Amino acid sequence: MRRYPPIGDHGLIGDLRTAALVSSEGVLDWFCAPRFDSPSLFASLLDHERGGRFAITVEDPGTITRQLYLADTAVLVTRFMTEDGVGEVIDFMPLGEAEAPADRHRIFRIMRVTRGSIRFRIDCRPAFDYGRAPHALALGPDTARFTGPELTAFLQVGRALRLSEADGPGVEGGAELAQGDMAAAVLTVCHDPAAAAPEPLAAPDVRRAFLSTYDYWHRWLRRSRYRGRWQQVVNRSAITLKLMTYAPTGAPVAAVTMGLPERIGGERNWDYRYTWVRDASLSVKALLDLGMVDEAEAFRRWLGARVRGSRTVTGEPLQIMYRVDGDPHLDEELLGHLEGYRGSAPVRLGNGAASQLQLDIYGEAVFALSHTSDLGQLAGYDGWKNFSDLLDWLARSWDRPDEGIWETRGGRRDFTYSRLMCWAAFDRGIRLAAELARPADVAGWTAARDAVFHQIMERGYSDRRKAFVQHFDGDVLDASLLLMPTVGFLSPKDRRWLSTLDAIEADLVSDSLVHRYDPQASPDGLRGDEGTFSLCTFLYVSALARAGRLDMARYAFDKMLTYANHVGLFAEEIGPTGEQLGNFPQAFTHLALISAAMALDEELDRAES
Repeated sequence: MRRYPPIGDHGLIGDLRTAALVSSEGVLDWFCAPRFDSPSLFASLLDHERGGRFAITVEDPGTITRQLYLADTAVLVTRFMTEDGVGEVIDFMPLGEAEAPADRHRIFRIMRVTRGSIRFRIDCRPAFDYGRAPHALALGPDTARFTGPELTAFLQVGRALRLSEADGPGVEGGAELAQGDMAAAVLTVCHDPAAAAPEPLAAPDVRRAFLSTYDYWHRWLRRSRYRGRWQQVVNRSAITLKLMTYAPTGAPVAAVTMGLPERIGGERNWDYRYTWVRDASLSVKALLDLGMVDEAEAFRRWLGARVRGSRTVTGEPLQIMYRVDGDPHLDEELLGHLEGYRGSAPVRLGNGAASQLQLDIYGEAVFALSHTSDLGQLAGYDGWKNFSDLLDWLARSWDRPDEGIWETRGGRRDFTYSRLMCWAAFDRGIRLAAELARPADVAGWTAARDAVFHQIMERGYSDRRKAFVQHFDGDVLDASLLLMPTVGFLSPKDRRWLSTLDAIEADLVSDSLVHRYDPQASPDGLRGDEGTFSLCTFLYVSALARAGRLDMARYAFDKMLTYANHVGLFAEEIGPTGEQLGNFPQAFTHLALISAAMALDEELDRAES
């Protein structure tokens, strides 16, 4: 077992409330319960010794492993190939079982042998609350009970397996299985330290859980309308986005992990297990285009509740991120007892950027609300009043510096992207007021929209660079501006936009991969550099496609797909040697992949017709 497998060397499983990462060696090294943003139970990805793990491995030093998903599902298979045989561990979290309690989360790990014989080894050592809380172990013949301050975890094993106590406190054990044999280990986590033990593990129950989950994913994916050139890739990204969405509220998290570094040994190690208004809002149109109306509407309702509630820690109408239940409190602290992934410290819990001013989120929020398929809710008196009050506030508040989309910690500036999205907010608001025949300060919104437009054109465009720039006080480029044509600010073939695209290619693109900006030219208050930003690469593909540069767009898209991990997942960044860096997987990247595929399909179809 490696101390720290590569970040990208993992598959993702989940039950739409939380998720787990399993390495290609069969080690479950990240899992939080009962929610994505809850304390961890297994976190050896952040500290091999203290974090906790649940490993099912094979006792053969010459083992070759392969990991894959069963097609169009979130059922993960880790295959072990040895000289003596071939075995598999099938990992999933059950879905499709209506009777399953919402506060119970189960991870099924099914061992089976398809050829010869394999000796599997189990090592389960939970570490409650990021390894900060003690727990008690009670070990029975086929069940281990781990009791922590707020959770209870039960590990149940089949008859072929035997468990014994290990340091941690934890348990270990194993079994030798022959061709056709199957054994299961099921972890059940209850949000109750006094929870009763689950029913004894039975083979029919394991089979039923597998089939219900397998069928759930196939039924869900049949709703997708995508029939383009990159079906398998888009399907995997759609499933990944679904896995990262908290079903009770419809809020997607930016990533399922925290603390994974953007640079090994660096300090850019953030907690991404929250819902960003920006990321989630921009997902609405892509979800609707895919045919995933229920998911788009669920988030719109979540966002509408934030607009109505105006409950923030900043005093502004919205803040940039919330917990999945809408709680605005995300106080940041350092977990100094964890060494961090490969020594990348500090490990941060919570996110201090939640208190930043980022004015672009109002444009993205309005963008999402305006794409709802149920305009009746928005057009109702209360819904429209909340919507128009938000734009009235923005009309008074847009012209000021902020921290910008990238959450830099180097001070506020007049960021061009923030102004762009304020323009988009007013533009959509004006159109909706006319479309829905609702009262609004259209004159005030129009004046603000036009003022923003003139400011961007006069101060956000550099004649020297022949490009739109990151902020008004310099001529550094920024990949976030690749969204300019998407929101309708300029035509994708406008001469200023095409020269901006050329400048971005010259400054920020490296072998089709795109940096978000140059931190050396525009210091962001943090030490060290970073890799290329996968989100920005897919935005670049969309921009190239809409600009008619189809050969470049298709090449960049196909080239970027080669950087996906072995099961089609992307972290936040691609490092200098092609490794995945940052929190994993990143929802915004998979959203941008879907949007890029659809844009490229549309433009290729148009060119071929």
